[in-house]
Amino acid sequence: MTHVIQTETLVGEGVLTQAQADIIKSRSRDLMTGLIINALLCGGIIAAAMGFVAWLADPFVVAISGAAFLGLGVFILRGRDMLHMFGQASALIGAGMLGVGGAIEAFNQLPDEDAGLLLTGAGGLATLVFGYLFFKTRQSGRFVMGAIMLLAAGIHLFGFGTITSLAKDPSMIFLNIYAAILVFGLGMFVNVRFLTALAIIPFAQILETGTTYWHAAYVFYSPEPTLTILQMTALMLVCLILAPHLNERYRRHTGQIAIMAFIVANLSFLVGSLFGDHVGQTLWGPIRNDMNWSDWHDAIDVWQANAFEITEHVYSIIWAIGLIGIAIFAALTTRRGFFNAALTFGAIHAYTQMFESFYNQPLAYVIGGLAAIPLAWSIWRLNGWFSSRAQQG
Repeated sequence: MTHVIQTETLVGEGVLTQAQADIIKSRSRDLMTGLIINALLCGGIIAAAMGFVAWLADPFVVAISGAAFLGLGVFILRGRDMLHMFGQASALIGAGMLGVGGAIEAFNQLPDEDAGLLLTGAGGLATLVFGYLFFKTRQSGRFVMGAIMLLAAGIHLFGFGTITSLAKDPSMIFLNIYAAILVFGLGMFVNVRFLTALAIIPFAQILETGTTYWHAAYVFYSPEPTLTILQMTALMLVCLILAPHLNERYRRHTGQIAIMAFIVANLSFLVGSLFGDHVGQTLWGPIRNDMNWSDWHDAIDVWQANAFEITEHVYSIIWAIGLIGIAIFAALTTRRGFFNAALTFGAIHAYTQMFESFYNQPLAYVIGGLAAIPLAWSIWRLNGWFSSRAQQG
């Protein structure tokens, strides 16, 4: 959402009529209600399908039950529109049971490599078939066809991932590139920006940037923060350059992935501001292989002594300047997603540095506070200049 308006204020100022304000409110309510319905529907379908597969735990029973759910869904979809949501849910639960159950059975009956090849081929073929049906089907059936296409694409990527994981590192990089392109393309094809946003996960994994979890702790890690920031910045620039040349639909998708890249870049800045970075250590630094821990750490120390290093203090300064610049740019160009993200990470940055670097240095707060005042004045004047130019133009 690029612009946020206060309809009651604009009605009071005579900018909008009450009828226009009511239309805006109605459309906003319909949009938010649709998002809630889709979130509940998709979450329920996924949970039910996976739960049935785990609960029944028998390939034959899962197949029969999945086919029954699918058949019931198709039967309901041929009837009254009022019940189509139940038909969609039933059909997708059945398709999910058949797809997931079939994938599990393939790995139970075949060697991992053969199962991976089977899922890669079958999933890819099903993705193409249901993609075509999605394109050709009338509106009421597009949700089912699109969802089955995405399920097939997931099975395809899972099978491909199994093959590449057996082939080790270089193939995994190719998998991540391929997965990022495929997920981004599918997101635009079905016009679901949440799916488009997920493309950032395999794209970040090219440099092994990602998340992990252990008991009561969710952790973001970026082994190459500097290179990840450059990678995400390049993606943002490509999206921002392409956006003016695209229609509204595709512009919204490129905007979504640009914001996700901005978020990952800021998380990498957070890592760098805490630990610094010896650029390229995981790419062309020492490889442990058969070395013991002591020899490996000695090799790392020798490598780091001659490597290009960006300290955590330099990172902190660059990050702060970058956040201020992006916030100003976003405010002046009404890019609310970037603006909100910049303010959020600005608060995270300030909070982190307060405890990590400046908790016992009051002069730093004095300098920072006084510097913020002329900066705010400069932004105010700059905004006035842009407004006057817009009115003249």
